[in-house]
Amino acid sequence: MGRLIASTCGLVAATHRNLSEMVARKQFRSDLYYRLNVFPVMLPPLRERREDIALLVSHFVEVFSRRMGKQVCSIPKETLDAFTSYLWPGNIRELQNLIERAVILSENGVLASPFSTLDASLVGGNPSNTNWVVIPSAQEGTFWDSQRAVILRALHASGWVVGGPRGAAARLGLKRTTLIA
Repeated sequence: MGRLIASTCGLVAATHRNLSEMVARKQFRSDLYYRLNVFPVMLPPLRERREDIALLVSHFVEVFSRRMGKQVCSIPKETLDAFTSYLWPGNIRELQNLIERAVILSENGVLASPFSTLDASLVGGNPSNTNWVVIPSAQEGTFWDSQRAVILRALHASGWVVGGPRGAAARLGLKRTTLIA
C-alpha cells in the first residue's frame, strides 16, 4: 500500500488589476480568485515607496553580481539618484531587470547606469530628450570593446530582448544562452 504524503505549498501572485471587479464582470474566474485571495497583502507601487529603492538596488546588485561572477563594489550617487527619481511604470520587475542590465554593463567594480536606453521623460532629468542611447563605437578600443558594442547595438535594436526570433541573439546569429552566460 502507498502512503499519503501531506505537503504544504504556498503561492504568491501579484497583479495591478482589481480582481474582485473582474470577477463581478465575469472577466476572471471566481473559483481561482477565492483560491488566491486567502491572505491578500496590498503593497503600494514602487514609485510610492522611494525610500525602499536604495535597499532594493543593493539587494539586486548583490544577487546579480553573484550570479554573473562579477564584483560590483560601488554604486555611483548619480546612478542611485536616477534609480530613485525614475517613475517605475514596470514596478519592481522593471527595477530588477534594470539592475541586471546595469550589472552586465558594469566595469571595474562600478555599477553602470542602465538609464541611457530608457525614455528620459520617466527619469527625473530632462524630459525633452526621449530616445537617446549611448553605445560605444565598434571601431574604438580593444577587440572585446568591439564585441561589447556589437552586442549592445543588437540588444538596443531588439528592445533589450535576448531570445526569440526578433531577439538580439537571433540578430547576431548566436544561441540565446551565449548572450545570457
